[in-house]
Amino acid sequence: MRAAIQDLPGDGAGGRGGQTFARAADRARLTPAAAAALRRLAEVWHLSREEAAHLIGASESTWDRIRDGAWRQSFSQDQLTRISAAVGVFKGLHLLFADDMADRWVRLRNTGPLFANRTPLQAMIEDGIPGLIEIRHHVDALRGGL
Repeated sequence: MRAAIQDLPGDGAGGRGGQTFARAADRARLTPAAAAALRRLAEVWHLSREEAAHLIGASESTWDRIRDGAWRQSFSQDQLTRISAAVGVFKGLHLLFADDMADRWVRLRNTGPLFANRTPLQAMIEDGIPGLIEIRHHVDALRGGL
């Protein structure tokens, strides 16, 4: 089940993976794997319709089409960046935690300065791409990956 999540490369921000998602051909090629990863992530993190849509910067009706496998367009550069960063958070958490904490962590309120008494999921949604990338780097640092 985690295969779809593992298939999405890079961090989308030109970081260690070097992927920028700028080329339309690359976005078209990566969209099916990104959509599958996003559907799995929404399932594992128990994302509501609103949370899933806001996480990727899309409308709820667009999320409905993605969730139902009816999305026939390519994701935008911003959407792929968001999905890739969220997948990076997921992967990092599963390297950091050996139990169900890896999937629960995004829903636990955090008083650290990065989160400001929000859950990591709230921070990722409210802070957009910069927040997603910062949380991705935070998780990587926690596991000693930076």
